[in-house]
Amino acid sequence: MTAWHQVTGLVGQGVQVYLYAASCERKIRGLKGLKETLVSLGVKLPIRLIGRRRAMEIHDRIVAKTLRQTRDRYGIDLIHCWPSGAKETLKAAHELGIRTLLERPNTHTRYAMKVVGQQCARLGIRLPRSHSHAFDSYRLRREEEEFELADRLLCPSKFVVKTFLDMGFNKEKLVLHQYGFDPSRFGICADDPAGLDRRPFSMVFVGNCEPRKGLHYALDAWLGSKASRNGIFYICGKYVRGYRKLLASRLTHPSIKETGFLEDVVPLLQRCHVLILPSVEEGGALVTYEARACGCVLLVSSVSGAKCEHMKNSLVHEPGDVDALSRHIDLLDSDRALYFKLRKNSLADVGDLTWQKAVESLVKAYHECLNETE
Repeated sequence: MTAWHQVTGLVGQGVQVYLYAASCERKIRGLKGLKETLVSLGVKLPIRLIGRRRAMEIHDRIVAKTLRQTRDRYGIDLIHCWPSGAKETLKAAHELGIRTLLERPNTHTRYAMKVVGQQCARLGIRLPRSHSHAFDSYRLRREEEEFELADRLLCPSKFVVKTFLDMGFNKEKLVLHQYGFDPSRFGICADDPAGLDRRPFSMVFVGNCEPRKGLHYALDAWLGSKASRNGIFYICGKYVRGYRKLLASRLTHPSIKETGFLEDVVPLLQRCHVLILPSVEEGGALVTYEARACGCVLLVSSVSGAKCEHMKNSLVHEPGDVDALSRHIDLLDSDRALYFKLRKNSLADVGDLTWQKAVESLVKAYHECLNETE
């Protein structure tokens, strides 16, 4: 979804885009060219049978080969890659003198695997081998090679930047940009007869239910708060294997409502006061953009990647600080004047968080990367 919004936005900005993807599930008008690397005679090759790792390697080799064959024909100025399937593409680009940017949807891979691994070990949870944050020496090595090959790394939050600086990267290689939300889908509810001011305090967690997202911290903070006596805590998402069993006793509390995975979370976001996301590792969670657009006040950790400011339009805590998080919940429940002040401030600049604004920042990053060679 992120890549789709980026590409459609770039086309709308007048950028000539040649898209190389395993498959393109949604039509994009205005592309200069499209190559679906894992589609043959109109049939998508089954990634489950090929294997995700193998599929990425095939895609990468096809793109690199095509790039060498078509560079002079199309006059490509810059290449924007995504991780784990870009090593050969980046090498080809370097040979051809084409500038490259690599998307970093999460923190430095070594940091992410380490922190999530420590969290899982503490809880006694073992992530599936296919999980994006399960330790994988091959993927770690491959992505670290990609980091070195790329001219610039596109980081969606200041915390992502920090994890690369801590690993010894030069700040000049790191480009801070942002993600966004679609205003045609996400917005406040215009017809709300009950009103947030008369409704019981409600909080929602939206995302993968896994240790990385800190749902266990959210539950402990909620159950330790006074708000849990009369309020409602909605949990929306699928659980990673073994995690729900670990949380089972906490989930039986009458204030907690599990919705499972929802295709459309907008109605739920619109009727809740707060989005909670106490992540221990994150890049730039899209739900924080979408929740702000729907009127939720963010209650997030400092590593959530959310674009917000503590006590101005949100409340921010340090990862794992359950006491602070519980206090923040009670503060928003008991002090409605503060709550509505934060909500008003949050909605005031939500226009800066759209995908259009995100693409504008991306185009700026492109120009900066290209201008350095002039």
